[in-house]
Amino acid sequence: MKATNNVDAQVRHLDFDSGTALAAALASRVAQALAEAIESRGQATLAVSGGSTPKRFFAELSKQPISWGKVTVTLVDERMVGPEHERSNHRLASQHLLQNRAADAGFVPLHMKSENAESAAANAAERIEALALPFDVVVLGMGTDGHTASFFPGGTTLAQVTDPACPASVMAIEAPGADEPRLTLTLPRIIEAGLLVLHIEGEAKRAVLASALEPGPEQAMPVRAVLRQAKRPLEIYWAP
Repeated sequence: MKATNNVDAQVRHLDFDSGTALAAALASRVAQALAEAIESRGQATLAVSGGSTPKRFFAELSKQPISWGKVTVTLVDERMVGPEHERSNHRLASQHLLQNRAADAGFVPLHMKSENAESAAANAAERIEALALPFDVVVLGMGTDGHTASFFPGGTTLAQVTDPACPASVMAIEAPGADEPRLTLTLPRIIEAGLLVLHIEGEAKRAVLASALEPGPEQAMPVRAVLRQAKRPLEIYWAP
């Protein structure tokens, strides 16, 4: 592992030789933060992202020896699909994270059956706001288009969900690159986390990140909203 700091961008880069090494290190880091939260206030909250990248990390985290019965897990974002759907982040978390020791954790889904995405977002916001906020840990991913969470370039509500003063905890968003309508945590909920992590793998995403760290509009590369607005240094875990 090689760690470097970039104070101006408020990020801390941690580079690993392999995705396996990254998964083990990130699982240990997240487990430590959750254990510290449990020690200090008797419970902990964790929001995780979907996609294929976090599967190894989820598997490693699920085996960490912490008091999982005192942890509540939720999602950073979700597609407007049922939990049995192959593209559901709920399904991904159930299959890869909420197993082994982490099977004892509580889980709060974002998507539940609603008339439309807006009502689903309002219902999800109520469930999120009932948690012990701010989140102790939020783990983000990033797409090659510069999106994170469901902050997609060209998104219908992108300006609102990336507004640091957004009053909503969860909002609906649609975008050309998003396929289904999405539900997403808004920027304020993400950037206030005690530990905020960006987990990316591959040279293509490292190049995207380098571009995102350069000057430019947040709307073009929405991950910039997190990079620039994070309350404390963002930890970036990368492997080839």
